[in-house]
Amino acid sequence: MSVLIELGEDRGAPLDERGPPPQVSRRWWVALLVAVCALLGGATPTAPLTPLLGPAVPARATVLGAGPLLLVVDPDTNPPMVSAYDSSAPQRAPRWRVAVAPAAGWSAEIAGDLLLLVERDQIRGSRATIARSARTGQAVWRRSERVYSAGDTAVAVSEVRSAAEPGRRIEGVVHGVDLVTGATRWSVPVPSTAVVRVLPGTPGRLLLVQDDGLARLLDAHDGAERGRGRLPPADYGPDNPQVVGGHLVLRHPSGERVALTGYTLAGLTARWTMPAEPGELTMRPCQGLVCGQDDRSRWALDPGTGARVWTWPAGARWRTVAGPRTAPEPLLVLGTASGDNRTLVATVGRDGPRVTAVLPAGLVDCRRVATGLICRDGTARVAVWPLDSP
Repeated sequence: MSVLIELGEDRGAPLDERGPPPQVSRRWWVALLVAVCALLGGATPTAPLTPLLGPAVPARATVLGAGPLLLVVDPDTNPPMVSAYDSSAPQRAPRWRVAVAPAAGWSAEIAGDLLLLVERDQIRGSRATIARSARTGQAVWRRSERVYSAGDTAVAVSEVRSAAEPGRRIEGVVHGVDLVTGATRWSVPVPSTAVVRVLPGTPGRLLLVQDDGLARLLDAHDGAERGRGRLPPADYGPDNPQVVGGHLVLRHPSGERVALTGYTLAGLTARWTMPAEPGELTMRPCQGLVCGQDDRSRWALDPGTGARVWTWPAGARWRTVAGPRTAPEPLLVLGTASGDNRTLVATVGRDGPRVTAVLPAGLVDCRRVATGLICRDGTARVAVWPLDSP
């Protein structure tokens, strides 16, 4: 039996070394504006942004964004240390700095007033979760499972150890967790392996899908079942199905082809079906729509009707910014102007793509933090590029 859990994208990675970005000339900006306008059909990017320079970061450090915090984990100290900075003022001294257990990697997210810091092993599987005060860094409780936020509560699961698909499947039991104490509030056994995900836009709801097609909606506060239905066999994963508002969109085999089918969330009743492009496809919610990217383009559809709202043929060349599991909307994507290495930042939402910033060349390891981007800028420091709120 198979069920899946949404782990998100912001797992962190060591930063590498790059040369400093070149200086920007007025002539270059004019050329870039023309290129971007042509690329996005007349959209005009904003003026260059001024970054907030953050702390010096060791080469093997892991940098994470968690709510308003910029986290730097240095694995080379003994013991390893995690420093938490205010992402709106990263140049200041850290809010706190504490020792952590040695691990191969870390991921983090905010849950209420807590920071859930997950220790990961060599195959990126979770080993334990430490709940710390987001204000002081003090450890509050620890569980030997992957714990993640589910609205105003939390859920703990045991991930199936797999080098091929780390974090995609769980096994054993799903536990509801008291955020204050870390104690188990309820338990739901899962036969064989399973997959579960928190529903965005419906705080405190979990979707559990078994390999026989049985789908159940669970209340994260008490584990009670709030709905059930049947779904066809599919490659269930972090982005499949997508839940937006009261609708669910699933990518699944249909005969010899692939289809997208929309369901009402309450009764899991099919409302529409349409063919999907073969090959790799990722989907994410964006401002009440489902935004997808296949090998040819980016597009958005209405989850209630399946109607295509917009298509962006050039969007397949743009990459989605890594961010928290419940990322703010609209999506952020990064691209490169033709003939140049400068980084273009665009938002992708109900009105399609819109360039919001042009950043220097040489930026790497960019990820979302609050309403900005954390990026390595080719020096030993991390820079936070503030962006307008969506």
